[in-house]
Amino acid sequence: MHHLDRPRGRIAYDLYGAENTGTLVVCVPGMFDHRASFRFVGTALAGAGYRVAAMDLRGHGDSDATFDDHTNRAAATDAVALAEELGGEDVVMVGNSMGGAAVAIAARERPDLVAGVALLAPFLRQPGPSLFVRIALRLMLVRPWGPRVLTRYYDGLNTGRTPEGHREHLDRVLRMLRPADRYRAVYDTVYAPHEEVLEAVESRVGAVVVVGERDPDWKDPRAEAEWAASVVRGSVVMVPECGHYPQSQRPDVVVPALEALIGEVVSRA
Repeated sequence: MHHLDRPRGRIAYDLYGAENTGTLVVCVPGMFDHRASFRFVGTALAGAGYRVAAMDLRGHGDSDATFDDHTNRAAATDAVALAEELGGEDVVMVGNSMGGAAVAIAARERPDLVAGVALLAPFLRQPGPSLFVRIALRLMLVRPWGPRVLTRYYDGLNTGRTPEGHREHLDRVLRMLRPADRYRAVYDTVYAPHEEVLEAVESRVGAVVVVGERDPDWKDPRAEAEWAASVVRGSVVMVPECGHYPQSQRPDVVVPALEALIGEVVSRA
């Protein structure tokens, strides 16, 4: 584990692959998730000769819980800072869920740095739940039961194939949520004023949107994937037997899609 110094705290990240060799891939998870959700992707891409940095969001995993901004734009600035810290050029950024919006923002703001993006089940626009649903969610997330409710909810988003080491990862998520200060940071992330990415974002080289066919976050996962792809001008990969976490549920599909994107970036660098 490594730490990146940022104003008001540190961001934790894992490095896969040899330092200072190969294209840099920065991975950003979604809210109430841990950077270890990219463990299979990081290992596979490192084996293919690339460098992978999988980071935690603010207040998540082993990042500090001292931040006061938990928006997707803040996560985008952290991803950019991490890429710069590691000396990346023509960086590929991979984001899951909220992290998908973060890497799209990073690509829009820093086209000189970010060459390609992969959006895994991205939330580029926010759903509009009813008042009843919003009230129910707030009641469910109140401590002391909130950490277990969120962990069960996370488990339920893994519809389809169960990732290898899933029980250990659920334990990891629950441990992350138990400390009061860290849970407050995660809670603030859930209810932060996240930026919607509705206007066209054109990566310098390319983009791919990867969505599970059984993702319970959308009534029509394919329609959401195609809409997101229209925003980032990318291709679509629909993943069978997969819910909201293709990077851990179906790395056998995600890794080849990422290798194809990285190969395009390398060939056009």
